[in-house]
Amino acid sequence: MSDRSPVESPELVRAHRLARQLRTLREARGWTRSRLAAETGVPLRTLTRLETGDVAQPGLFTVAALAEALEVAIDTLVAAAGPVPGLWSTGYEGRTIDSFVAALVEAGVDAVADVRLTPISRKPGFSKSRLSAALAEADIDYLHLRSLGNPKDNRAPFWDGRIREGLTAFADVMAAEPARRQLDELAEMAVGRSVAVLCFEQDERRCHRQAVLAELRRRTALPVSALT
Repeated sequence: MSDRSPVESPELVRAHRLARQLRTLREARGWTRSRLAAETGVPLRTLTRLETGDVAQPGLFTVAALAEALEVAIDTLVAAAGPVPGLWSTGYEGRTIDSFVAALVEAGVDAVADVRLTPISRKPGFSKSRLSAALAEADIDYLHLRSLGNPKDNRAPFWDGRIREGLTAFADVMAAEPARRQLDELAEMAVGRSVAVLCFEQDERRCHRQAVLAELRRRTALPVSALT
């Protein structure tokens, strides 16, 4: 069975981003959905659909009423529903699972592409099952791309400064058919979404994901930002 997540349409991505923004703002005020509906005049059924990702493009008057009640600029909610494609480089070294997920949410990341060969970690929360569950709670998709993982025998060069040697060896991995297919999948996803490419090392220069991101940058012309 494949462990891939389906690539969502841009409309569905926008709906989920807006839903997450609304829930975050409402919960920060300690309001229930019923309270927000009463404050705005937006029907509870409509608000529920918005917060569960069923509406990608709400009407202007609805957005204006929500923005006024939540005390944010209308542009904040409009931007939440807009497509923000891009790539992020991130490692979980030195992070807790809570701080990691919070950083993703703050950056507006929609999906995490895990390029570890084996997604197992001694750090609590970062093994595949727990990580994917924590991300799901924040409405962030998880995709394990095993074919873009770095073989165990090619990790030492990245750790002890022989970066060119490590990148040369990893280029052979990326040239193989399974890796090319997953690069295609990742590039397609990144064109319409905000995607974080994940491995362990916080410093991208000590990690093979720099090669994955360089290839994605070449294919998509999208900027790559470091998740801090």
